[in-house]
Amino acid sequence: MTTTAETYHVPVLLKESVDGLNIQPGGVYVDVTFGGGGHSREILDRISRDGHLYSFDQDADAEKNAGKFFAEQQERGCFTFVRSNFRYLKNWMRYYGVEQIDGLLADLGVSSHHFDDESRGFSFRFDAPLDMRMNKRAGKTAADIVNEYEEGTLADVFYQYGETKNARRIASAIVKQRSQRPILTTQEFIEVAESFCRKEQEKKELAKLFQALRIEVNQEMRALKEMLVSATELIKPGGRLSVITYHSLEDRIVKNIMKTGNTEGKRQQDFYGRIETPFVAVNSKVIVPSDEEQEKNPRSRSAKLRIAEKR
Repeated sequence: MTTTAETYHVPVLLKESVDGLNIQPGGVYVDVTFGGGGHSREILDRISRDGHLYSFDQDADAEKNAGKFFAEQQERGCFTFVRSNFRYLKNWMRYYGVEQIDGLLADLGVSSHHFDDESRGFSFRFDAPLDMRMNKRAGKTAADIVNEYEEGTLADVFYQYGETKNARRIASAIVKQRSQRPILTTQEFIEVAESFCRKEQEKKELAKLFQALRIEVNQEMRALKEMLVSATELIKPGGRLSVITYHSLEDRIVKNIMKTGNTEGKRQQDFYGRIETPFVAVNSKVIVPSDEEQEKNPRSRSAKLRIAEKR
């Protein structure tokens, strides 16, 4: 599949999320989810030669499809692409000698490219190897998890990350099937799981199962928590955290860090009973895409944007 920076991934809530950073022309910013570069391009358009943007993506395809614009920005000295999981944010900032940043943006959704690439196994629309790794260089594949995890652990993955009611029955059926032959493709996985899905809700329930596997493969919740803790330490007073989420699991973690300063949501109160948190919310209500954006980009329909400022 041939893609360009423009088609690799359609940015969601582009203006709203970058506006939320309150860009200072000479500031230092981080986009931890480069994808097709839409948000990064917008940030670069707003900073001066004295500013700098660090963009993270662990997928080699993202860097490959970045295009001429980002090569020019890199030569100009105001852009650095970091091919790494954003969980290592703090380590990389230390490597580049950055002690504080003015803002961080994260678009946590899976890239359009991943869903549309038939070879990656992210979508049940295509029969493909059961892979789902964002970083193709390392880690377990979805097939490894489906064929190697104990029944109870597999059920927990489906229940916790997919909120699947039939998690235990599906896990049991998978274990029974893999004892006869390994489950190696998306279609083979669907053949086991679809009998537990209601016909009128089949696509939605399969999507939840695929989501659960993808989250486990890429350790998304752990990586998100580590990144947000690092961001809390790195963002300077007056700096902004702008995060777009797509499902309740990640949204809860983001809401917790912004409200309490920790990913578990444990509230600490001062002498007067006020909640101690390093952030103050910029938007009192979550920002959602307009009807027009949702019509043009169906992927945006579940998106929520939260913005907070460091005290």
